[in-house]
Amino acid sequence: MSAVEDGRDPSPALPPRMQALARLPIFLALDGKRAVIAGNGAPVAWKAELLSAAGAHVAVFAELPCEELRAVAAQAARATIVLQQRPWRIEDFADAAVAVGGFDDEAEAERFAGAARAAGVPVNVIDRPAYCDFSFGAIVNRSPLVIGISTDGAAPVFGQAIRSRLEAMIPRGFARWAEAARHWRKAVQSSGLSSSGRRRFWRAFAAFAVSNPEREPASSDFDAILSAKDQATAAGAGSVTLVGAGPGDPELLTLRAVRALQSADIILIDDHLSPDMLDFARREAKTVLVGKTGRFCQQDEINALMVALAKAGGRVVRLKGGGSSMFGRAAEEIAACRGAGLAVEVVPGVTAGRGRGETPRNRANSPTRPITPIPGTPLRACCGSPAARPARTARALRSTNRG
Repeated sequence: MSAVEDGRDPSPALPPRMQALARLPIFLALDGKRAVIAGNGAPVAWKAELLSAAGAHVAVFAELPCEELRAVAAQAARATIVLQQRPWRIEDFADAAVAVGGFDDEAEAERFAGAARAAGVPVNVIDRPAYCDFSFGAIVNRSPLVIGISTDGAAPVFGQAIRSRLEAMIPRGFARWAEAARHWRKAVQSSGLSSSGRRRFWRAFAAFAVSNPEREPASSDFDAILSAKDQATAAGAGSVTLVGAGPGDPELLTLRAVRALQSADIILIDDHLSPDMLDFARREAKTVLVGKTGRFCQQDEINALMVALAKAGGRVVRLKGGGSSMFGRAAEEIAACRGAGLAVEVVPGVTAGRGRGETPRNRANSPTRPITPIPGTPLRACCGSPAARPARTARALRSTNRG
């Protein structure tokens, strides 16, 4: 019996928060663990070197190992690679964390994959997707910052081209800052900062690291960032950033706009803008629709909500349609914030014909959700618009550091 037939009100079907993934990107901790590799050839040698670089103890089984495989195993820096000149055996999978095979023979590939799976070991057979529980993608290595790129085997050359682009964009000095973050994390956790204070610290850390990629991190940098964020937290001061969404295309958001969205605690978004804009925001950020179409919001209601949220200590982003010529009613919002003693930053958007390219909100695809109050303010969600985040879509190459 359907919900309508038995008198119950049907609940709207919520759209998925993410589109389907061809592969789930997972980063394995292999340091000190055992990896089994069987087969021969340059691709097998590369996989052995890759697993060894991740800290695994690699056992390689090859009856007549090629020159590349011998060279990799012989390198002093690759002492964790042990080459055994014999066929693999079922007992070789004992205590293995992963298994990799490289075979020309289909039957041998099937037998290897079956044995690994029977032993409960995730397996990859090179260039044979049917026998793979996981896959290797292109890698940008700024360890401990590591970026993996996968096309699910559809276009490996395309994945390599993307890797080359990212290699050029990401300074090698980021490796030092990522390592510094690992060392400083415990100190931040024991510093006594609140959760919002810790977020402010890491935002300041990230901004400093991005601006100084080639600088060697120093303890004085940690002290300076911690002191600045501690003072800001003690003051309990929130902030407001007015962000221009330009013509409404998420791909045309400026880098400053993306950084603002990534650091926001609360986002007030015009209801005529595409929810795809929110792909750049943190998952934890709350969202409020402030409509000027459909449900009408008075400007003074928007001003009051923005001020109340910021005064509660939130980092508020007001996402508005428009470009560099000062989006509509912004002057009133700036005046309201400054009148309340709040810091205001303006991030203009890309200039384009007003409304051109704007993506209307599809109400059918973003059903209304229950209204929930936002912690830190007694105000309800503005004009009945939901405080819950609209549906989020997965976008390729939008990493956005969510959490």
